[in-house]
Amino acid sequence: MKKIITISLGVVALSLNAQEIKVKSGNEKFSSGSHECLKTTIYYVDKDKVMSEWKSKLNDFKDEKVSRSGNEIFGDNILIKDWGNNPVDIYSVFEEDKDKKTVNISVAVDLGGAYLTSSDKAKYDYMDKLMKEFAKKISKNAVEDELVVTAKALDKLEEQQKDLEKEKKKLQEDIEDYKKKIAKAEEDIKTNEGNQTKKKSEVEAQKKVVDEVKKKLNGIN
Repeated sequence: MKKIITISLGVVALSLNAQEIKVKSGNEKFSSGSHECLKTTIYYVDKDKVMSEWKSKLNDFKDEKVSRSGNEIFGDNILIKDWGNNPVDIYSVFEEDKDKKTVNISVAVDLGGAYLTSSDKAKYDYMDKLMKEFAKKISKNAVEDELVVTAKALDKLEEQQKDLEKEKKKLQEDIEDYKKKIAKAEEDIKTNEGNQTKKKSEVEAQKKVVDEVKKKLNGIN
């Protein structure tokens, strides 16, 4: 299975390349209103998993509180060291497409009176990279988890196939043994029939001997 997984990880990478993960600017409605935000899509995973992982990601920063309500996660007073000592509020909303098995995440950052836009290049690039790496990691992990499950199922099927092949070989060997036994039995039958013929002759001859002895016995008065 290790070989299968190693080979298939390359397929996972190709699959994620085919589903190119990009971060773009947009506008979305949050609990605090409609704001400029960054958007990306995460593949092959459900919303609860993404929200749990994103909440954990925000908890990696120094914060006062990271909470979840419905489809939104709110990070209150998140301190991003690369941005200095001024904490920010991060609003994140999640939208799931169960048919496509994708989750769209929109993230708005309240810098303290103004929301992050692409005009603030350094901070925007930081969030762009953060979200892209997060989306890639979660998407890849989801596919790798699926790969482990499917590879195990394949291993089981291959073992069952091997068992069937062994069973067929055993049955073929049994057939060959039976053929040999049948051939020997047929030869033994021929020998038996020959022996029966001889034995019948011996029996007839012995009957005559017995008859002669009986005659002798009857002749004694």
